[in-house]
Amino acid sequence: MCLQRRPRSGALCGDSRRAALRRGSPRGRVIVDGPPTTPRFAAAHNSGRTKLSTQQHQSTLPQVLSPENTSTKMASTEEKPVDYTLANPDTLTKYKTAATISEKVLKTVSGWCTEGAKVVELCQKGDKLLEEEIAKVYKGKKVTKGISHPCTVSPSAYITPYTPLVSDEEEAKTTLKAGEPVKIQLGAQVDGFGTIVCDTVIVGGEVTGRTADLQLATYYAQELMLRTMMPPGLLATGTEEEKKKAAASTKPYTQARITDLLQKLAKTYDCNLVENTTIWKFDRNNIESDKKIILAPGDGVRGDGMPEVGEVWGVEMGVSTGNGKVKTFPNRATLHRKTDNTYGLKRPSSRATLSEVKNKFGTFPFSLRQLDDERAGKVGIVECVRGNIVRQYEVIGSADTEPVSRLFTTVAITKNGLTRLGGPPALDLEKVKSDKKIQDQELLDILALPLNKKEKKAAA
Repeated sequence: MCLQRRPRSGALCGDSRRAALRRGSPRGRVIVDGPPTTPRFAAAHNSGRTKLSTQQHQSTLPQVLSPENTSTKMASTEEKPVDYTLANPDTLTKYKTAATISEKVLKTVSGWCTEGAKVVELCQKGDKLLEEEIAKVYKGKKVTKGISHPCTVSPSAYITPYTPLVSDEEEAKTTLKAGEPVKIQLGAQVDGFGTIVCDTVIVGGEVTGRTADLQLATYYAQELMLRTMMPPGLLATGTEEEKKKAAASTKPYTQARITDLLQKLAKTYDCNLVENTTIWKFDRNNIESDKKIILAPGDGVRGDGMPEVGEVWGVEMGVSTGNGKVKTFPNRATLHRKTDNTYGLKRPSSRATLSEVKNKFGTFPFSLRQLDDERAGKVGIVECVRGNIVRQYEVIGSADTEPVSRLFTTVAITKNGLTRLGGPPALDLEKVKSDKKIQDQELLDILALPLNKKEKKAAA
């Protein structure tokens, strides 16, 4: 239906318009009563009726038609860009909301890890619980939310997140064994601000011997990492000038130096860092941004950049009772993430899979078992990976099949120090007994440092 606009009271139309033109109105310019929303229109209100002389036209029109006037009007109506940095309190609130959900689900799934439990069922139940908890927040608001990392459960020698498929019958039979360290990783996101958490639990709860060594080495390595990655002088006191001097006089740790310190700590417990453990900077809708730290890098591998104030990072720590070397396992790769690359997909099944991935997960990781049709997804994802528009995460494990422990904490670096947004629960050191102990004074001094001004004040 096409509706014709009725002239407003006082507008020049029909005979009145022709009369105005005869009286000397500029050719091709019509003065219409109403708001000057474009250069064509000029407002002139006078008791419901408009009468402008040629002189008035000449004095009024240049002001209305002026590009400066137009741009000023447009600028005043434009919306201000949203601030997605940590300077905006809403950003930190959304991160913390996502972290609260992640930690709650992690704790629940950890309790489900008992001898004989099927890995695929744990992953499915974990995802379902994530979805239920996410649905409870930001109700009725135009805010995207969802899973930032599917629930994955990695048995003893598995290093990377493991999430088998129901349609792969053999892998679907994988169960947990008593006494093995199991890595649980998952995450939630609110408005694109994602958090990821990971904890290693011992099936059966008994933490003794080499298992205790592994748990303690991973815990203290994580704590050491958090302190060495902070910008230098961040917790200095005094005037701004004194703080700047303190920062300038303290050299930041290099990635190589951090690896050396962590390796020394791990060896205290007769363990080793896991090769190529990667710590990423997070951004909105991106858990692998433009900076990364690589611990114990292999040949030809190197990190790029260190944390700065105003950034969020995903801090991962991997330790093994073996040599820490890795290899690709023969299991099917089921964990993927959409990249920013483009590629002309030829197969309809590939296009359908990519469309579902975009709509459901955006650029966050997903498991093929989360797709509507798991079997169709296994076919459709192949061309997406080949065209590099979807990244495939291979199943990686320890080369010597020795047990591995992993932790993952999402942190924010602010002017007040480092804040843990979300992570595993603190290790109960009273229940983890080992005959080994950290003796190196340099390591002890670093571990004694506070992470933020609140901790520093409490320790004073």
